[in-house]
Amino acid sequence: MDTTQDELDIGREQFRQLVAHLVEGVLLINPGGKITWANKAALEMHGCEQLAELGTTVDQYHKRFVLTYLNHHKLAVKQYPIMRAASGEEFDDVRVELTLHRRNSDFRRVLVMRSILFTDVNDDVGAVALLIKDETEQVNVEERFERAFAVNPAPAVICRLSDTRYIKVSRGFLKMTGYSSDQVIDKSLYELDVLREAENRKQAIQSLQRGESIAQQEAILRVHGGDDKFVIVAGQPIEFADEACMIFTFVDLDARKQAEESLKHSEEVFFKAFDLAPTPMMVCIEPAWRVVAVNTSFESVTGYDNEKVYGKTVTEIGLWNDKRILEMMRSELEENGGIRNHEIPLCGTDGIMLDTLFSAEFVTINDDACVLCVFEDITDRKRTEMELVSAIDAVMQDSSWFSQTVMEKLAQLRQPGATDSKLELSVLTAREKEVLSLICQGKSNTEIASALNLSPNTVRNHVASVYDKIGVHRRSDAVVWGRERGLASY
Repeated sequence: MDTTQDELDIGREQFRQLVAHLVEGVLLINPGGKITWANKAALEMHGCEQLAELGTTVDQYHKRFVLTYLNHHKLAVKQYPIMRAASGEEFDDVRVELTLHRRNSDFRRVLVMRSILFTDVNDDVGAVALLIKDETEQVNVEERFERAFAVNPAPAVICRLSDTRYIKVSRGFLKMTGYSSDQVIDKSLYELDVLREAENRKQAIQSLQRGESIAQQEAILRVHGGDDKFVIVAGQPIEFADEACMIFTFVDLDARKQAEESLKHSEEVFFKAFDLAPTPMMVCIEPAWRVVAVNTSFESVTGYDNEKVYGKTVTEIGLWNDKRILEMMRSELEENGGIRNHEIPLCGTDGIMLDTLFSAEFVTINDDACVLCVFEDITDRKRTEMELVSAIDAVMQDSSWFSQTVMEKLAQLRQPGATDSKLELSVLTAREKEVLSLICQGKSNTEIASALNLSPNTVRNHVASVYDKIGVHRRSDAVVWGRERGLASY
């Protein structure tokens, strides 16, 4: 059955409705250069609402719109895609930036255009369609990314996967390596190898070839001047400018490596001094006080060597026969940040109790929070003191033949605290007297700091100085000492 004219008209109208709803813009041009029709998408891409706003002909179109390539070169009249289409040229994607001739107009679109020629049975061009795709948003995103990437302080480069050449480099990478942009851009990954001596280089290269993520790993980057730089490198596949790429990001490890070497050296020096020290010393890991090292002097005094105590807690070893001692030391460390010369008995391997003056400080070793413990063996001194006190007791049973001065000296030896209070108070500074007075009133270090408008660290230092000057090791002893001398209401 022959197709009637009405049926043809209906078919054309349905076709126009279909094209009108396409996301892609469509312009129809006749061989004479007249713009005969445009769908809604094409009008919007040109900032128009009516067909007449495009211009009736391709010449009028040229007068209303300015086209430039993305490299900012303006298109000549004959280079306009609509002109080329009207002349019967069939071409693929041409990307241009479209603006208006009107002044003070900020209208801008990035469009990709291609032509389709419609011919009749005689191969004569009967109409031309210009297909238009709006890539403005994509280009805007790419431009924002490029601007942000270029000034990014984080070191990064973008490598094109098709030829493994670098196409973008951040300011951070140039600063880290000392290269200029020209020394990086268009260089191959194998010329400027960002995966040099990587931990898993073979696997990283395979991932690069497949366009897959490259897990972060340590590598050595050759920087400008030929020096090596330790870095952590990672790769993430991205699409940039319609091409498959890999973005490499870096973390500069030089500072950390230098710190590690310095720390390693410091720790080596520390442990040498630690082992050679004539005073018994021990290092424990917080919070369980698990022993990680004892020095030679500790071994000789207590009988415990590293092999016997390593990895055990002080409770498991049995260094102190009273568990309350450890709790007291923990509390003192937390409150004052250190312990100075506390008289504490220590159990040796043979069961003999040793009299020691115990001091401790927090230290960090291999990133672990530790406690450095120092013991001063005063067993012989204590025995001598006890013998002296016994001798004084025997002598003072018949003291009629001693002078008053000698009697006072002997009394001081027998009872070291029984000295002139004014003389004893004179060893303290005015501030130390204030601190001791508040201690006698039951104030904590925090309350003392608030009352005297001092920092907690300063108060701790004053407390430690007071303890040292009056010869006590506990807060309760300091309170007794001060109250005996009338400092409670100082």
